[in-house]
Amino acid sequence: MSLRFAIIGCGRIAKRHAEQIAKIGRLVAVCDTNVEKCNDFAVSYNAKPYFFIDDLLKNEKDVNVVSICTPNGLHAAHSILALKAGFNVLCEKPLCIHADDAKMMVGTALKEGKNLFVVKQNRYNPPVVFLKELIKEKKLGRILSFQINCFWNRPNGYYVDWKGTKALDGGSLYTQFSHFIDLLYWLLGDVEEVKSMSKNFLHPSIEFEDSGVVLFEMKNKAIGTMNYTVNSFATNMEGSFTVFGEMGTVKVGGQYLNELEYCNVEGIEFPVLPKGNAANGYGFYKGSMSNHDKVYENLVEALQNPSHEFARADEGMKTVEIIEKIYSQQ
Repeated sequence: MSLRFAIIGCGRIAKRHAEQIAKIGRLVAVCDTNVEKCNDFAVSYNAKPYFFIDDLLKNEKDVNVVSICTPNGLHAAHSILALKAGFNVLCEKPLCIHADDAKMMVGTALKEGKNLFVVKQNRYNPPVVFLKELIKEKKLGRILSFQINCFWNRPNGYYVDWKGTKALDGGSLYTQFSHFIDLLYWLLGDVEEVKSMSKNFLHPSIEFEDSGVVLFEMKNKAIGTMNYTVNSFATNMEGSFTVFGEMGTVKVGGQYLNELEYCNVEGIEFPVLPKGNAANGYGFYKGSMSNHDKVYENLVEALQNPSHEFARADEGMKTVEIIEKIYSQQ
């Protein structure tokens, strides 16, 4: 399948998308309100620049997928515009920053008969895949409890433009740590109840927390905690997910959920896993694992086969609902 793509939003994450699009299709159009940025991006990837979304959607009717790479708070509006114009959409994480907007996005995709996918690249980390299979095959038995640690660093200099604002960023759980909430839902199911506490210690310019603690009870009755901060001194320290089951304990750790740190499971030897991709580098800070290659490979499969497992809008909506539930307690 030879696919044609458009990208809305020409920031840093858009480059990850463009690099992968070049491997599986063609990037024909890009859009950003920043004229200089948009023109430079278009030249770099041999695409046509647009400065207004409506112009792109009106003139590029042969595009198969529109990738949304704009600030978090604009994901809903931009995705809905693209869906209504008749395009499949791949939306960067988080799907959006309000559960009501997520419902509108899901409803629009259904009404228009188009696909709405969301980027959840940490699902493809080799140790995460291994843990998912253990749980799916019930090798851990009943899940009793879990612990999620997200200890990263974001200096004050990171929070420029829209970053750090409630309206366009949304909060640390949306921008930095929504992948961890996605994995919580993907691995262990839905949340029954949460209690949480948060504070902003070191980032006076931002409009939300830089640290938080969450206590979960899941619908399957497992209990667990999530500790998160962007105050790890000088560099990212840890991104981990530990699961305690009746028949085994597994910790996926490292800085970016990229290492199998502990595996003691009845009847299973410690596995040798494939080496994962490096973390996304953005100059003076790093983000999650760079698995956009796998995102786009699976996007192609999902477009060809609707039953192929790929992160769809309803799963992205669950992440937003859980985060909103956490924030409602703070």
